[in-house]
Amino acid sequence: MDVDVPTRTVVEALVQADGTVDMGELYDVAAELGMSDQQVRLCAKRLVADGKFTSEGRGRRGVLRMTPEALRAAEPDVEFVRFMYRQDAGEVTWDGNWHLVAFAVPESQRPARDAFRDAVVRFGGAPLQGGLYVSPHDWEPLVEGEAERLGVLDSVTFLTSRDLRIGTERGAVALTARLWPLAEIAARHVRLAEVAEERLRLLEEGPDRTTLLRIAVEVAAEFTRAVEPDPLLPPALLPRPWAGAQARALVARCWEALERRSAELPLLFRAYAGVR
Repeated sequence: MDVDVPTRTVVEALVQADGTVDMGELYDVAAELGMSDQQVRLCAKRLVADGKFTSEGRGRRGVLRMTPEALRAAEPDVEFVRFMYRQDAGEVTWDGNWHLVAFAVPESQRPARDAFRDAVVRFGGAPLQGGLYVSPHDWEPLVEGEAERLGVLDSVTFLTSRDLRIGTERGAVALTARLWPLAEIAARHVRLAEVAEERLRLLEEGPDRTTLLRIAVEVAAEFTRAVEPDPLLPPALLPRPWAGAQARALVARCWEALERRSAELPLLFRAYAGVR
């Protein structure tokens, strides 16, 4: 099963601990993914023009060096991944509370309002009414931090309740199915499971370094595609068995296989060592 990997993702995935990307290795891995040298060169030029990298040398002997600011911004959210696997393992359970956030930001602050709404959705919030969102997670520190950063905190209201009802429906599982697109979330994880299972078989064959890196990039890209829009709802609110937990278990096995050759892996993958 092929994985659609953006060229930029390949570049960022191959950043080493010192912030560099070996261009020869980048060309080799990109070729394994079906990308042309021209495609890689254009992407590298864009990243340099955007101030994300600096370029040293030319051609396959060259090096891309990530700027300190870009390196900090690209640091993986290890705590997010750790929480995800702890919840899958039953180490984090839902306490029955619904966490609501309401906001009414003036039109004069429209850019900040739109950015805040996007952040609330990114944190897993589901819309109840206009400007009113809900999550089963204790997300107040995240939401408050974003509101403060955007200068809209005075327009945000927080509420926690154990009694949430939409119309006549107050069952937690039924509300979850109504509020979040569970079928779409599950479908992305079904595909992730298929990709992870296939790559796991390849890893067990002891691939060479270039193929190893291609597999790592493919698994990471599909994992990101499935997990980024996932609100990580508590297992108590989801159908059983849940495709998300099954897929992430397969990905964990891929990471374990990759860790056995961790010295050959870039910074991104070593950062996740031992978090499952």
